[in-house]
Amino acid sequence: MTSSEVRSAAPRPTGDVIIRAEAVTKTFTTPDGRALPVLDGISFDLAEGEIVALLGKSGSGKSTLLRCAAGLIAPSTGSVAYRGTPLTGANPGVAMVFQSFALLPWLTVQQNVELGLEARGIGEEERRRRALKAIDLIGLDGFESAYPKELSGGMRQRVGFARGIVVEPDALLMDEPFSALDVLTAENLRTELVGLWEGHEAPVKSILIVTHNIEEAVLLADRILVLSANPGRIQAELTVGLPRPRDRQHPRFAALVDTVYDILTGREEAAAAAVGAEPAAAPAGGAAHRPAPATPISAPLPDVSVGGLAGLLEILVARGGEDGLAEIADELNFEVDDLLPLVDAAVLLGLARTDGPRIVVTDAGRELVAADILTSKQLFARHAAAHAPLVRAVVQALAATEDHTLREDFFLDLLRRGFSAEEARNQLETAVDWGRYAELYDYNRDDGELTLEPGAQAAL
Repeated sequence: MTSSEVRSAAPRPTGDVIIRAEAVTKTFTTPDGRALPVLDGISFDLAEGEIVALLGKSGSGKSTLLRCAAGLIAPSTGSVAYRGTPLTGANPGVAMVFQSFALLPWLTVQQNVELGLEARGIGEEERRRRALKAIDLIGLDGFESAYPKELSGGMRQRVGFARGIVVEPDALLMDEPFSALDVLTAENLRTELVGLWEGHEAPVKSILIVTHNIEEAVLLADRILVLSANPGRIQAELTVGLPRPRDRQHPRFAALVDTVYDILTGREEAAAAAVGAEPAAAPAGGAAHRPAPATPISAPLPDVSVGGLAGLLEILVARGGEDGLAEIADELNFEVDDLLPLVDAAVLLGLARTDGPRIVVTDAGRELVAADILTSKQLFARHAAAHAPLVRAVVQALAATEDHTLREDFFLDLLRRGFSAEEARNQLETAVDWGRYAELYDYNRDDGELTLEPGAQAAL
């Protein structure tokens, strides 16, 4: 089944629009005054009777967009409206469920659930009645007087759900609500959420969920908005036309997972099919379009270790050089999404390529796996210096100084032109990990200095 067939499998909901975002752009200002674009021209509707998933990699602005929908953050340009009224503050028709549970440790389960009602001026007896009903609905009956420290992670998140639905919002906004839980607990809560939704037991009219987990999005959502990164834009919109509960083994389920994976990994034809467009054609006269050279901002380093990357390549070589990501994930008891950063790193370095939902080791990848430790370091150094823009930039900058030494602040300042402070730090940490393994440069954490290793320029 093609992606366009999957997309047209179910009609759009006909219910009233609860939240409408129009041309939402959000730009933050870094501490040194530079503009950091996070969202760029995003428009979408959330209607009654539907679950919509915002799906994308890190840096796609999913959580920022969710907070704009909640009225917690104002767009730099564009607008967000609740039932036709533009927001000028907190959205009165929504409730939030957070990844971190966000419970107050000094309050009991019941008191935590009552917080939203109290803020809305609901009387004590009505608060108690509605809180107990919500607690019972999400399966925590008997734990009303327990404190968060007495609960497991799954139970704490149930409290978060109860606190969200107790105010009977038009829209329940959820920011990666299952990502802090173990696999079995997360699967159980997803199943129960679907059961409440399908049984119309939860007093909510729509759900907007942020996730980076492809299968989670396909399991839960009626529509999936796939966001690109740096800044976030809607890259594709897909409709899921499958009845609930959904079967992961169903061919249409697998087809949609593959389509979303293709979009996230940059296969242009998959993204074009998902939005009903044609892939970009070459310029007239047959001249191919030359993409701009990759930079540390346009081609960020995936957050993976060299050991993890080598492990993926070894698994692939042992399987004959290629395999499907879903098959690898199932055997290793991971989600497909957990493998994506490793795949991105392997492709970035030219050690593997993707072919639809499959990953194939290149000759360079096979050479790296077969080499001894010393040779593998040399090979990795060559590929990192050639294909990882930040690693190459570090080597070139260090080589340009008289003593081949620079403080980390130099690189962090440059990275903050395109990343938040936290993302810039993560990028540099990954570059340090890769560069030290490849013996391209050393890093002294005590004084924050990077120093070029002898012979490193030979890898350029």
